[in-house]
Amino acid sequence: MKAQSKRGAFAKNWWAQRWIAALEQLVDSGRLSRGRSYARKGQVLSIDETKDGIAARVQGSMRTPYKISIKINHLTDAEWDKVIDALAEQAIFSAQLLAGEMPQDIEQAFEKAKVSLFPAARRDLETECSCPDYSNPCKHIAATHYILGERFDEDPFLIFRLRGRTQEQVMQELRKRRAGSDETVEEEAEEAEIVVPLEEQIENFWDARAPLEGFAVSIRPPAIEMPLLKRLGEANFVPEPGIQSWLSAAYQAVSRKAIQAAFKDTSEEA
Repeated sequence: MKAQSKRGAFAKNWWAQRWIAALEQLVDSGRLSRGRSYARKGQVLSIDETKDGIAARVQGSMRTPYKISIKINHLTDAEWDKVIDALAEQAIFSAQLLAGEMPQDIEQAFEKAKVSLFPAARRDLETECSCPDYSNPCKHIAATHYILGERFDEDPFLIFRLRGRTQEQVMQELRKRRAGSDETVEEEAEEAEIVVPLEEQIENFWDARAPLEGFAVSIRPPAIEMPLLKRLGEANFVPEPGIQSWLSAAYQAVSRKAIQAAFKDTSEEA
């Protein structure tokens, strides 16, 4: 398998870039350069996800490919509980994770739990290669890391699995915590609400509580682009693929037209 990147950076998304950055802190520049060359030449023959981490085969100078293993220390159950508690405090984290996106600030939740999502030190990462190179990580491990970085672009939740939890497990725990939080907020709101009897509001029943001039509209980009389309995925009842991208383009065009209409200057028409 050849790297998609022909030159420059290997990763496109921030989470994949963070994985690459973690590698580059641990490997000397010479082996990194040769690792990039191996990755681009297609010398990484296979990469497989295992229960312990990543297993790969890389073609080196010998006829038999070298065997590589990459393991990241799993977070303990107690550490994951702290992480999920921190994630549950931010509703946007739950929404983005449910939409299949990795939140930009998710590392803050891990830092609050006093752990790291990505390898932060050499002790977080265990690597092995069957090659005779005395250095670890070697160029074969580096090549595997770069190809793995492109895998992260396609599957951001691979890092969760390498840390010991699947996306589904994290989301299940988040839903439990969010449900408990929402019930508490609802109960507090019900207790605090003051209900005025209808007969005491007859005289001002049709009056607005606040002048319309004070009604503010804030239009900003959504936290998640096309969340419903992403959750639904491609339609299997359409013969040709790509309907998701067509609908996305149509929705964006409609949104632009709606904003233009909302802010259109009507003074000239009056």
